Amino acid sequence: METQCPFCSVQCKMRLTEYMPDASSAALGGSVPAFGYGQYAPAVQYSVEAKPNKASEGRLCVKGMNAYQHAVSDDRIVYPMARRGGAFERISWEEANAMMAERIEAIAGQHGRDAIGLYGGGSLTNESAYLLGKFARVALRTRYIDYNGRFCMSAAASAGNKTFGIDRGLTNPLSDIPLAKCIILTGTNIAECQPTLTPYFTKAKENGSYIIVIDPRETGTSKMADLHLRVKPGMDAALANGMLRTLIEEGLVDEKFVRARTKGYDALRTHIETQSVEEIAELSGVPAESIRKAAIAFGKAETGMVFTARGVEQQTDGFMAVRNFLNLTLLTGKIGKPGCGYGAVTGQGNGQGGREHGQKADQLPGYRLIENETHREYIASVWNIDPSELPGKGVSAYEMMEKVHEREIRALIVMGSNPVVSNPNANLVEEAMERLEFLVVADMFMSETARSADLILPVTSYLENAGTLTNLEGRVLLREGDRPAPGEARHDWRILCDLAERLGRGKYFEYADVEDIFEELRIASKGGVADYYGITYDRLRREEGVYWPCPSTDHVGNGRLFEQSFAHADGLAELVPVENHFPDERTDEAYPIYLTTGRVLSHYLTGVQTRRSHTLASRDFESFVELHPNAARRFGVTDGQLVTLTSRRGEIVVRCRVTRTIREDTVFVPMHWGDVQNVNKVTNQALDPTCRMPGFKVCAVHVRPLVAEHYA
Repeated sequence: METQCPFCSVQCKMRLTEYMPDASSAALGGSVPAFGYGQYAPAVQYSVEAKPNKASEGRLCVKGMNAYQHAVSDDRIVYPMARRGGAFERISWEEANAMMAERIEAIAGQHGRDAIGLYGGGSLTNESAYLLGKFARVALRTRYIDYNGRFCMSAAASAGNKTFGIDRGLTNPLSDIPLAKCIILTGTNIAECQPTLTPYFTKAKENGSYIIVIDPRETGTSKMADLHLRVKPGMDAALANGMLRTLIEEGLVDEKFVRARTKGYDALRTHIETQSVEEIAELSGVPAESIRKAAIAFGKAETGMVFTARGVEQQTDGFMAVRNFLNLTLLTGKIGKPGCGYGAVTGQGNGQGGREHGQKADQLPGYRLIENETHREYIASVWNIDPSELPGKGVSAYEMMEKVHEREIRALIVMGSNPVVSNPNANLVEEAMERLEFLVVADMFMSETARSADLILPVTSYLENAGTLTNLEGRVLLREGDRPAPGEARHDWRILCDLAERLGRGKYFEYADVEDIFEELRIASKGGVADYYGITYDRLRREEGVYWPCPSTDHVGNGRLFEQSFAHADGLAELVPVENHFPDERTDEAYPIYLTTGRVLSHYLTGVQTRRSHTLASRDFESFVELHPNAARRFGVTDGQLVTLTSRRGEIVVRCRVTRTIREDTVFVPMHWGDVQNVNKVTNQALDPTCRMPGFKVCAVHVRPLVAEHYA
């Protein structure tokens, strides 16, 4: 069968074939559809072939090549399970639906509808994400819904909306990258997180591009850089101010573009001129000479692009830090034309589409706002309810965990996420899960969150679950799901529709199939910022993807935004002065070094899927902490030693990797493991005041040798 990788936002295309050794092979879904799923046919083997699409151009990384392994794993949950007497027992779907309806109605009846919460994910299809938002507001009638994408794209999304009037991951197609003569990659490790994009940047270098990487660590991405700025964690906004000051000093501002296409320049310039590059160098840890070199290279280049990702965004000033890099793009006029633009490198497979159609606390389909009366009236008309029935705005993902901890939310449904590992201050989240009166987890595996569940629901994998996803370019893609589901696993959308029927709200959820849901999504998004109305399944099959906004079926979609104007009503982009924000948490004698977090090549998100792939798990089978040799000597630890890493919130145990590829004042731990290796047990839960992004990327910690008796 032909399908798409379930992991990152490139959505690479592949052909997967299964066969018996010494027998003729057949494509999945062909003459051997019963093969697979571990215990059912352990001798089955698989081959994977990369297929070309417009983003990946026929490439697959190690994760994509081995993605099928988790889908056919023996660890798959294949029937509903209820907790009884401290253990899980298999039950029927009839029993599961009856249990959910009874407990939800009982809790809502006693504590109100807002005592029920729904927690989604950025890897769900557009159809599932849309339905999750509708289910929360129409079936559960609660305001409490959010999703793990809050931890992925909220800073960049908010910055794009405020600066440009629209949030789309890339403002231009990937094919523009080789045309850029200067590229800034800040807080993004594309070589490990989106490896199949790397050839775009190597092609740019072949064409003479000057690449600047901003990261406290040396990574696979920084190795292709002409200039690597090793910024102090949390000081990205200040570094951008230094670059802006240089542009002004050197006369590299595109005055014509700025005066014609933006507003706010005079206030920004006045603010920038109050600080020197030398002062910013001291704050950011980047030499003044390097700051000037980077700014001059970008300012003088005929074309250029800026890319941000979680390194900049997962900070308590992530929103403003991104806005400052957008200032850089706008002051040089590098947007809205070939080889010029901005890209927020989306992390999750449907990180773009997942935030457009209603599973965010403040949002309705089409990127409409839940507090806008006109938007509420339109969506209510699509859903055939009165606008007064729509709940109001909820809270962000981590704040939902606090509501659970405070017992304001007493029942929670989790779909497509693992909040016990993905949230900051994870010890509080673990406690919160235990305080729930009723927890339902829909997952393929016994995740760290599922262990605390009262009810676990088996869901389908990417091989079995059809639907649309929107890649980092804003290109909507159709993923076919031809493979039969194992056991009694069900699609996310079917689970929601069946439960809605049990809750007496079935008339609002009458869909024949997933395409039926997309047809309603088209109407719900019509006229919104993220307008999918002109996109159909037939068209996606013919064209292999269509950009939004696409307001009509004869519209070609828009790959390059802002060629003539920006999306604000006046057509102008907004420049804004940005302060030199300091991290919410500072180092001291007790916690003398900064921790930053991130990914490794072999794993994805909290590792629930990739840790079930024997190939991927064997490449990186445990977590680790990277620290500089001078820091290792300071803490009395050695390479390969197990250490305890402690913050003001908790501690973890990881293995030490001593390396000169990281700043002396910083340590790094990846985010893909749970339990005692869960780095989010120590990360900071402080939130960005605008987008409510937690400060994952900066917190203060201590490192010491593991005392074995402590974990006996």
